[in-house]
Amino acid sequence: MTPKNAIAFVRLHGIVLESARGSVPILAEAVAGERIQGRWWGHPKGHDIFVATRAVRDSPDVLVCRLLGGKVTYIHHRLWPAVLRLADKLDKDLLAAIREEHTASGSHRIVEMPFPDWVPVEEREAAVRLTEGEALSQLGEELVRSLGLS
Repeated sequence: MTPKNAIAFVRLHGIVLESARGSVPILAEAVAGERIQGRWWGHPKGHDIFVATRAVRDSPDVLVCRLLGGKVTYIHHRLWPAVLRLADKLDKDLLAAIREEHTASGSHRIVEMPFPDWVPVEEREAAVRLTEGEALSQLGEELVRSLGLS
């Protein structure tokens, strides 16, 4: 899977987990072409998975947060208004945008931008125009259930 295909995968599914188990598609397993036992770093396609995850994390069209079970979750731009519309029913700490930053010492750390600081004005306006029912419908029944919104 190319980096471009990885971003298309997130766009197609709307909400994707990076590597954890859950009720939505998992990018690492899509790249691997199979279910991964243990950590993906040791998988034969570990390098490809790394490249794909970094492409998605760097995309301006993808929110990287921990919405699903506290695990790295990708939310494509097309679903931001629906998520924003339902934010009052979600744990806002899990909607903080996260990004990895490399330090001068060579290590890396996770930097968070709290919700709603990362939200563009256009998305806030789009969210206001949605009814709760429309937002729930955009997310889909299975995801709504897994978020405890049904």
